[in-house]
Amino acid sequence: MDLQALLIAMSVPSAVTGLCFFWIEQKIKKNQAKLEEKEKMREKNEILIIKSNMAAIALGEATATALKNGHCNGETEAALEYARKVKHEQKDFLIEQGIKALD
Repeated sequence: MDLQALLIAMSVPSAVTGLCFFWIEQKIKKNQAKLEEKEKMREKNEILIIKSNMAAIALGEATATALKNGHCNGETEAALEYARKVKHEQKDFLIEQGIKALD
C-alpha cells in the first residue's frame, strides 16, 4: 500500500467522526434554542398570572371601598377596566401558545 492510499484510508474514519460530531452539535443547538423559547414563554405566563392576581386584588379593594362608602367613585370602574385588560392579555397569550402547540 502506498503512502497516498494509506493517508486516504486513515482520513475516512476521521471525516466520518467529524461529520457525526457536527450533526450532534447542530441537534444540541436546536434543542437548546427550543428550551430557551419555552423558558421565555413560561416566564411570560408567570408574569401574566401575577398581573391577574394583582388585578383581582385591585378589583376586590375597589369593590370593598365602594361598599364601605356606599357609592362607586370611579375607583371600581378603573379596577374593572384593569382586570379586563389583564384578562384579555392573558387570554391572547394562551391562544397564541395553543396555536404554536399545533405546529
